[in-house]
Amino acid sequence: MSLSRLAALLLVGLAIAGATPAGAQTSGKTYRLGFLVTMAGPGVVAVQAALSRALAARGFATDRNLVIDVRSADGKPKRLVSLAKGLADAGTNVIVTLGYPPAKAAKEGAASVPIVAINGGDPVETGLVASFGHPGGNLTGISDMASVLSVKRLDLLKSAVPSIKKVAMLWNADDLGMTTRYHAAAAAAAGLGIAVQALGVREPDDFGTAFSTMTTERPDGILMVTDVLTVLNRRRVFEFASEHKIPAIYEYDFLAREGGLMSYGPDGDEVTERVADLVVRILKGARPGELPFEQPTRFKFVVNVGTAKALSLELPPTLLARADEVIE
Repeated sequence: MSLSRLAALLLVGLAIAGATPAGAQTSGKTYRLGFLVTMAGPGVVAVQAALSRALAARGFATDRNLVIDVRSADGKPKRLVSLAKGLADAGTNVIVTLGYPPAKAAKEGAASVPIVAINGGDPVETGLVASFGHPGGNLTGISDMASVLSVKRLDLLKSAVPSIKKVAMLWNADDLGMTTRYHAAAAAAAGLGIAVQALGVREPDDFGTAFSTMTTERPDGILMVTDVLTVLNRRRVFEFASEHKIPAIYEYDFLAREGGLMSYGPDGDEVTERVADLVVRILKGARPGELPFEQPTRFKFVVNVGTAKALSLELPPTLLARADEVIE
């Protein structure tokens, strides 16, 4: 064989190898991944896209051997169980859920399908799993570490406003996962000597009542617990905080980028990578109940100095120095 012919064959071989990510499945089987959410939107699209990229890097790509089936309840949680049953009936191999209501519904409606849960509150306290180390059943996932992160968020808020004495907490009171997160935050506030103004909301109209309460009994700061309901009404919270010049801290970095003052929470890239790892392990035969419920290890603190200026709030240089990202 000539050297030119050998070189050509080697180049073809390298091209083929490069086109197939490490660990790619070559059996020809197509896998079905369900994505169950209460409400679709830009945030859900972003999570789905990031997860799709992470899975493709692990050999499961939508243009080759993976189908992603997104099921949204269009803001009506009562529809989630039937949607989960639909995913099970469609032969779904793994269901990824975003939030506590979809995780609970998937356990009820798709008991035979492995589930990977994200952002569902404390999974032990809500009864999703038996324990972090040994979840049991058909569900595992990534925890939000509410108790630890609540202390950190309030500490950051106190660093921004040292005189803070009372914090208003907004959360979806119809969501058990978010209620457990609120309780963790309230306990953290008590430990820091900060009073809590509890503002549970259940529907969009409740935000008006919450704003009226904060207008009458002004808090020194706001902490918003993040779920579908509060995210859909986030701009109303931003506008109220800006109008009344109340500093607020949020749980996820996109909220600071969109106009919130500060955010502190798990690094979304790490969460996506670890969810992808769990999904791949399950597709390769692992049982979810035997996979420990994981916890984030990387976190991001984001500060929006433009919002701080609008609030007439001068943030200490020491606080800005702690930020992973500063938005001008």
